Amino acid sequence: MTMERESINGVPEVTAVSTLNVIDLSGSDTHRSVSSLKQACLDCGFFYVINHGISDELMKEVFDQSRKAFALPLSEKMKLLKNEKHRGYTPLFDERLDPVNQLNGDYKEGYYIGIEVPEDDPRAQEPYYGPNVWPDEDVLPGWRQCMEKYHQLALDVAKAVSRLIALALDLEIEYFNKQEILGEPIAILRLLHYEGRVSDPSKGIYGAGAHSDFGFITLLATDDVSGLQICKDKDAVPQKWEYVEPVKGAFVVNLGDMLERWSNCIFRSTLHRVIIGGQERYSIAYFVLPNHNCLVECLPTCRSEENPPKFPPIRCRTYLGQRYEETHANLSKYQTHADLSTQERPKT
Repeated sequence: MTMERESINGVPEVTAVSTLNVIDLSGSDTHRSVSSLKQACLDCGFFYVINHGISDELMKEVFDQSRKAFALPLSEKMKLLKNEKHRGYTPLFDERLDPVNQLNGDYKEGYYIGIEVPEDDPRAQEPYYGPNVWPDEDVLPGWRQCMEKYHQLALDVAKAVSRLIALALDLEIEYFNKQEILGEPIAILRLLHYEGRVSDPSKGIYGAGAHSDFGFITLLATDDVSGLQICKDKDAVPQKWEYVEPVKGAFVVNLGDMLERWSNCIFRSTLHRVIIGGQERYSIAYFVLPNHNCLVECLPTCRSEENPPKFPPIRCRTYLGQRYEETHANLSKYQTHADLSTQERPKT
């Protein structure tokens, strides 16, 4: 299937719409679900998940609360600026996912929310655990409660998907849900807002630059505005990009680089980007990674004498730190803005 999109200079661009497999988490035919998921993971690492158990009412509330947060004046949002744990608000251009091709950075703003861990909890010493940065209740009533509820339910969905992935890799069904892997995961909810600036790849302007995700899997909920594109063959010249259209009530799920590494490149982590056509766009990403100290090494079912491990083992904390450093702005960039709002920064 193809569709016409009008580019920035008015020249019609014919772009394919990707046809992705649909995984029904409420289905009773596990064999069929595993087979469909495995084919998707071998083909492009993207698929839809439906009947996941999160109500339409809660999804609407999360999107509504996200819009309210991004609608705050910039001065208010900068009081919620991300901290050293990558929790809180990220302004436009904070992230440059494709530095070779991007002029400034991503034309999006975001908000990171992790698993809430109090400062006096020993786990808060871990680099990606600690308190979140929450807006004051009088500024955004009910915001924190909504996000924490969604965070927990999304983790349940991710664990359900992980069971199918384990079976698709000929592993025991709870392999990834073991205590040392997803027992205390690094699970990151990220609200995203694309301001509507028209993307123009020829000028290095993207909603989000081409990238693959860092982690295990990502769950993505979107509004009804198109923009997500995938490239199934990153080595093709020229690259061919296909739209992934929004499906009401469904998650778009994609595999991350960590799972590609774990599976010895049997399962694929695929390049994707966001191209904005002039409309505001909101999405909600949920990134799932294993425990800080989880050793990511080639799975036993994914190696043989003919196919030895392609990557050395690495700790999750080390791997994630490297990837954040490559793609995110240093906090010192925002020192002037942060100084202006330090006295009013909400306590976390």
